[in-house]
This record gives sequence, C-alpha cells and structure tokens, in this order.
Amino acid sequence: MPDYNYAVRTEGLSKTFFTGWSRKRVEAVVDLDLQVVPGEVFGLLGPNGSGKTTTTKMLLGLLRPSRGKAWVLDRPADDVGIKHRIGYLPEESYLYRFLDAEETLDFYGQLFGLPRKERRRRASELIEMVGLEYARKRPLKEYSKGMARRIGLAQALVNDPDFVILDEPTSGLDPIGTKEIKDLITSLRDQGKTVLLCSHLLADVRDVCNRIAILHLGRLKVVGEVTKLLEVSEITQITAKSVNQQTQESARRILTEGGADVLTIEHPTTTLEDLFLKTIRGAGSGAGSSERNQT
Repeated sequence: MPDYNYAVRTEGLSKTFFTGWSRKRVEAVVDLDLQVVPGEVFGLLGPNGSGKTTTTKMLLGLLRPSRGKAWVLDRPADDVGIKHRIGYLPEESYLYRFLDAEETLDFYGQLFGLPRKERRRRASELIEMVGLEYARKRPLKEYSKGMARRIGLAQALVNDPDFVILDEPTSGLDPIGTKEIKDLITSLRDQGKTVLLCSHLLADVRDVCNRIAILHLGRLKVVGEVTKLLEVSEITQITAKSVNQQTQESARRILTEGGADVLTIEHPTTTLEDLFLKTIRGAGSGAGSSERNQT
C-alpha cells in the first residue's frame, strides 16, 4: 500500500499573472479543487491557454500559487524532499544533443544520486522499454522527434518514481510507437504508479485514462470517470443475436421469450472528442457556467 492518500490534491489552487506595460491581470488557474488517487492514470485536458501547464508547474513546485494550496504525495508541492519520487516529461524535452541514450540516462541518474551499478541497470532496462536498443549509442542530435520523445520518457522514469507527469508523451510518434507508449503507461499503472497525462490527443486519453478533468480558461469544467462521462444516459442500447423481426419490436422480456440471446443492455457512449468540444464551446467565459462532476 502507498504511504499517501492522494497523489495530487489541490484546494482553491489559483495563479494570476500580470503582463505587459499596463500590468494586465490574467487568471491562468482559478480555484482548482482536484484529487488524483494513487494508482490511476488521470487525464488533464483543455485547449491552449486553459491552465494545464500552469497547473503542472505549480504541482512541480516551479511556480508559487497566488492563493490556494497543492499537495503531491501528501506533501506540500514545493517540498524539495519529494522531488526524487516524481518523474516529469515536459512537452519539449531539453536534452543534451551530443550525448547518446546511455550517457543521457546515466547523467540524469547521477542527478538523482543513483549508484553507478544502478544507473547502468536502469539505463539498459529503460532503453529496452522505450524501444531504442538500436540507437543506444547514437547521439541525440541524430534522433527524430519520435525517438526524442522515447528517450525523454525514459529520462522521466530513471528514478523509478511513484508519480509521473507526462505532457504530450505520444507527440511525434507513429501509430506503432503511440501504441507502445500507451501500453507502457498502462504498465506503469499496473505497477502501482500514478500518472498525470496532459494531451491534446483525445483518443489516446480515452484509451489509457481512468478519470479525466477538462479545464477551460483556468477553471475546472468536467471531472469524472471516462466511461461515465461518455455514457449517453438517455438512450438504452440492446445488443442481441438470433433476433427475428418480431422480437426486434419487443422489449427484453419478449426478446427472451422469443428465443433471442441478449448479449448486452447498456447505455451507448459518445466520443471523448465530442465531450471535449461540447464542454469548451458551452463554457462561455467560464463564469457561471454549469459544471459536471462524476466520481
């Protein structure tokens, strides 16, 4: 069992910036209340400017909130003592172009204080995990964008973290690479790790996330389980086989009496893309709009 109740918990978390000569007030995140439980893959969604990056930076302790509080692994987000338990893949990885994969992971392993033997083991293990065995000795300046994302993900895992923040982890990957990374994210969850996934690729989010939250103009608009949020509750769908025309026009009781094999009776689902667009388009300015929460 983990030694913490929440991987992430925020209460009224807010961040305000003042920009330009006029010191214009910009509210990047407004009164964010969020909980991420241990062992889940949580998707943080929103259009550009919605506050996703600002939120992750506050969770990492890189930005100080204007008001409100944030905890990571039940410790204050700015507590330096928990950084060794967190892994982070930014949207743009800043890697040394003249190092190869092994040297890169060895360097980051040293930053975490890992012994030399452990660094070598982790580097070999992670290079194989992200599918870069064939390029382990190639300088990173020769890597494609997809390859750079793979080594960036390996870098985020070098310290074997309990909590991992991934910002657009499949950006630049082909369909096969995308599938492999999604399988890796699922395996991290199976190992008991918690993953916060920020992505614009809604199909990827639906495939791997247990729950999602959608931000718009810095405000939380939707949070809940993916399957429940996508369920079209006002429609009931019946799937059956060996059904003749008469039984198709009858209810389940008639279907059963008519010899039909009823496979499922359930609510159909919409798509995550439709939910996302409906949420953002219906949000208006963010003030006074209705919010949907399901747990």
